[in-house]
Amino acid sequence: GALGGLGLWLWRRQAVMVASEEDEEEKELRQRFMAPPVSGLQELRRRRRELRSRMELLIMETQAEVCRALAALDPGAAFAVDTWERKEGGGGVSCVLQDGEVFEKAGVNVSVVFGQLSEDAARQMRSRGKSLKAKDGKLPFCAMGVSSVIHPKNPHVPTMHFNYRYFEIEEADGTKQWWFGGGTDLTPTYLNEEDAVHFHKTLKEACDKHDLKLYPKYKKWCDDYFFIKHRGERRGIGGIFFDDVDSPSKEEVFQFVKSCAKAVVPCYIPIVKRHCHDSFTPEEKLWQQLRRGRYVEFNLVYDRGTKFGLLTPGSRIESILMSLPLTARWEYMHTPPESSKEAEILEVLRNPKDWV
Repeated sequence: GALGGLGLWLWRRQAVMVASEEDEEEKELRQRFMAPPVSGLQELRRRRRELRSRMELLIMETQAEVCRALAALDPGAAFAVDTWERKEGGGGVSCVLQDGEVFEKAGVNVSVVFGQLSEDAARQMRSRGKSLKAKDGKLPFCAMGVSSVIHPKNPHVPTMHFNYRYFEIEEADGTKQWWFGGGTDLTPTYLNEEDAVHFHKTLKEACDKHDLKLYPKYKKWCDDYFFIKHRGERRGIGGIFFDDVDSPSKEEVFQFVKSCAKAVVPCYIPIVKRHCHDSFTPEEKLWQQLRRGRYVEFNLVYDRGTKFGLLTPGSRIESILMSLPLTARWEYMHTPPESSKEAEILEVLRNPKDWV
């Protein structure tokens, strides 16, 4: 009886200690994120060795790191944190800052969605060479990612975009296709070579940790992807971009994506700090508005992520269109003077440079 009582006491004590450890872990996780993860902390803890769970933790951590770094530069403003659910499966966390002193609009979104792939979305993927075998017209999928666009007020601070995502599809025979995609790119209103070199050098260092061939490959991919065909110019001065990456192994690609995500804050925040208090003229502000018009054109006409979101049933339109600036401008037949600072950036957008 005494031994039985001792055993029960030890078991209860151990249970209390485990519960206490879990409470501490949950508290720590909540402090790390802007909101609780979409899949729930218990579910992520239960599946913590699975790559899907590790990716969800990474995108939640990236969201929090970026939001806190931006908020530190714009203390008078605050991020609205908006959690949402998708009735078809999954949900997300949208963090948006508007009308700050430094940032006109900055959004950092996380989405974790699953369900059945729509026929329109499947058609878009097949057009990229994906061989997707549906069962009774159904393709179960899981997609998750973190996406951000930051539009500063000062025309001497560039707009920045990044997105890192993971996709998984189960085909009719039960096999799973998976791939990663993403990138980080810079869109300045005016060219500053020091900023361009810093941005590209930081991304190159992240890529070089894994393979020296990655940066030049993904830098070119970025220049080619963010091309506004009807204007004959790039959206910005590039960075890195990749999609449909499924080799050499799931773990190796995940570690590469993690390095890229961790490079977001160091590649961009020093540039914001350097220029957020620069003086500017009304003419420079006007040029910023015109360049934002080009940004809108690319996102609505060509961007693959925007198209996929709009084609996915139950998507949250506000989060998809968060990338659009608060203000933009289109003037008929606007052409900057030759040899002007405005013409200088256009030359780089038409003929990309190697910055490092």
